[in-house]
Amino acid sequence: MVYFAHAVGASVLGIYFIFTAYFSIYELIANSGLGSSAVKKISEGQDQDEFYSASVLLQFILLLVSIGVLFTIKNFQVVPEQGDLFLWLSIGLIVNFPFIIFWTGNYGLGKVGIIQFSKLLDYISKTIIQIIAIFFGFQFAGLAGGFVFGIGVSTLINFRYIELHFRKFTVFHLKSLFNFFFWHFLTISGIIVITSTDVLIIGYFLSTADVGIYRIAFQLVLLGLTVTYAMQSVLFPRFSRWSKEGNNGLISTGLARAYTYSLSLAIPYCVGGWLTGDLVLEYVFGTEFRSGAVALFILLPALVVAIFSILQVTTLNALDRPKYSFYVTAVAVGVNVLLSVVFIRFFGINGAAVATLIALIILSIGSYLALRKFIMVRAERNPVFNIITATALMALFIAVFRIFLPTINLPLLICIIAGGAVIYVITLLKTDRGIHDEIKGMIVTMGLKWPGWL
Repeated sequence: MVYFAHAVGASVLGIYFIFTAYFSIYELIANSGLGSSAVKKISEGQDQDEFYSASVLLQFILLLVSIGVLFTIKNFQVVPEQGDLFLWLSIGLIVNFPFIIFWTGNYGLGKVGIIQFSKLLDYISKTIIQIIAIFFGFQFAGLAGGFVFGIGVSTLINFRYIELHFRKFTVFHLKSLFNFFFWHFLTISGIIVITSTDVLIIGYFLSTADVGIYRIAFQLVLLGLTVTYAMQSVLFPRFSRWSKEGNNGLISTGLARAYTYSLSLAIPYCVGGWLTGDLVLEYVFGTEFRSGAVALFILLPALVVAIFSILQVTTLNALDRPKYSFYVTAVAVGVNVLLSVVFIRFFGINGAAVATLIALIILSIGSYLALRKFIMVRAERNPVFNIITATALMALFIAVFRIFLPTINLPLLICIIAGGAVIYVITLLKTDRGIHDEIKGMIVTMGLKWPGWL
């Protein structure tokens, strides 16, 4: 994104982000939560091949429906000036169909390592193709083509490790999938609305350049959710199996630990972003993007709030309570759409950030109130306190430079951020023995040497 920001500017990036927003919406029609529904049923360990086969048939039917919707309303879409949005959406949905099939099978069997590895290769291959295409002047077509290429690479990796087979299924398997997916579909719809409609509304009321500036700030915030998404991928199939076995105590403990590790990145990322985010936008992405600094500052606390909503909704679904996920998501979606239309019109991209923050707060509180009906929901107080303490020391270090240095260039900015990160990590490992021992265990298991002074 750094290279793209300098090579094509905010306007072309805005067109690309509109494309990805549309893709998310049409993918919802093509998948409709059936992938996650099948993962839920496969992870329970019964009739795995049958549920897998039933989901493939249903997903194929929905793919045809989504393509039909594309043909029907293509003339009413905002088609970018550079490239054919409809063409790339069609290609993307077709390529994405086998990916969803193989992803469903591997994820349902708990092959999280394969899923994450395929995502890594997706990102790497997508980025390489996009950089090459942009270099040769393809702009939007290059960005969209790389996006589709990455999905294709991930599909091949998942296909290599699929172990499930197509078997004859019954009406029982179809009904079981529908019982879960209906509410899950509505929940996913709401989440996509929260994360995508702001882009479309900004594109309608403002300009594609504003979309690009806002979405770059949004992308920076998403980096802070890296641990959370990893936790979500790992925990859903495990929570689902533990729920089936009646081990809700393990789910409660696992959720509390997931909070801790997610916050261990999100809290220092949020505070560090408040202190250096404007400089990062200007020096890393370009002067044009510094106007997104206020939106970034508003979205950063949304990052911390999003951790709770993501993990809690995931746990509700794993507990086979998707109806509750939908209820709380529906309220958040209604607030988000209403506020986005009003705030974006009067406050621009900053209004979009405020609407997103408020919607996520509502979703987080609502999902907590729903989840605590079924399991004990708690955070680990001492580890979280240690995270806050380490973050405070990091913030003090960075703040000193910002206060006493009138000008900061890019090399110095990198050194300041790196220095703050080192102070945070060392302080956290020295003050929290539990996190220290678990991270040390992972490092040693990978065959690496753990520093003796730590």
